[in-house]
Amino acid sequence: MSLAPRNPPFRAEHIGSLLRPDELVKKRYAVADKSASPDELVPVEQKAIKEVVKLQQDCGIHSITNGEYSRHQFWGTFFETLEGMEEVNLREGGYDQSIFRAYAPDVKSFMHAKTVPNSVTVATGKIKHTGTSSFLPEFEYLKTLVPKDQWSNIKLTLTSPSWYHFRYGPKKAYVDGVYQSDDEYFNDVAQAYQKELQILYDAGLRNGQVDDPNLAYFCSEAMLEGWKNDKENFQTSDEQLDAYIKFYNACLKRPDDFHMGIHLCRGNYIGGNHFSEGAYDRIATKLFNNLDVSTYYLEYDTPRAGGFEPLKSLPKNKNVVLGVVTSKFPKLEDHKEMVERVYKAADYVAEGSGQSREEALQRLCVSPQCGFASHAEGNPLGYEDMRKKLQLVRGVADTVWPGQP
Repeated sequence: MSLAPRNPPFRAEHIGSLLRPDELVKKRYAVADKSASPDELVPVEQKAIKEVVKLQQDCGIHSITNGEYSRHQFWGTFFETLEGMEEVNLREGGYDQSIFRAYAPDVKSFMHAKTVPNSVTVATGKIKHTGTSSFLPEFEYLKTLVPKDQWSNIKLTLTSPSWYHFRYGPKKAYVDGVYQSDDEYFNDVAQAYQKELQILYDAGLRNGQVDDPNLAYFCSEAMLEGWKNDKENFQTSDEQLDAYIKFYNACLKRPDDFHMGIHLCRGNYIGGNHFSEGAYDRIATKLFNNLDVSTYYLEYDTPRAGGFEPLKSLPKNKNVVLGVVTSKFPKLEDHKEMVERVYKAADYVAEGSGQSREEALQRLCVSPQCGFASHAEGNPLGYEDMRKKLQLVRGVADTVWPGQP
């Protein structure tokens, strides 16, 4: 068995999105309502990215992102730019809202607020990559801001393969007649995802992170109960989880030197709201052993994520980034307490693998539990609060792993 990869991931990590300057948020909305041209957005966006790259460098963060400043929401526009996918929410006259899986945690939250997800994209034709990557411009601009020998550190956050599948009811991610089964749909999405990763790899990307709320939803008792009671489902929740893992593995085939991680998110919406709760125990064995990624970025900032016990299932060739610092609220965590939590997690990893604490620590890193701005407006904390959180992450890493990036 090979060793768990390092650098990336780095001892002090962050999940990707960072608070956007007001100027950038306002300009993007102005472009959306056509009171400003897209050309006016470019200099504002690039200036903000330069500044946020410097912030990360000043805080000692090596996995540099653009803060997701080129996006309105965390998932970007990968699916929207594929041939065969349509944003049906933009149709004149609307669309059939019964397509949603009402007990999907994010959908349930939107429905409770008497609204619907603001991006509703389904397959209305056969899915195919166009050959043009919507993520590539983000990477290319970041390359101009860091030395060439650090390009491999740049991290791009990637769309969950199931993003526009789980939220819809059975066989409603595609219109009648386009696909006969989920397997057909998954196969075409996987081919498109493979094309996307190849384009990014050829450009020099070596550090990817899938942002995925959906797998974490399989930890939610409320979701699982809803699934069980849904007579339209043609497979159990366990069977669906297995199908997703197989699907993700097909999407994420890559060269050995392309580090790939996955962030399991429970929701990070306006006001710091989350969508689901539940410990990783239910999915840990399958998640850690069957999913073909090297690193798991896990949320551990509140009791809703459960304890560290599931880490006993972590294989010796994989890493976990412990999201013990919250990105949702401004109160700064205690440095000593965060260090102790890392050591506690290491003890569970050690117990599961028959190693010492010191050996187990080699497969752990630390980070905020999620991004600071999964959506344009961001979480309810200030820019300086965010800086202090990133500095805390760096400080905890320096205490636990002195001298390591």
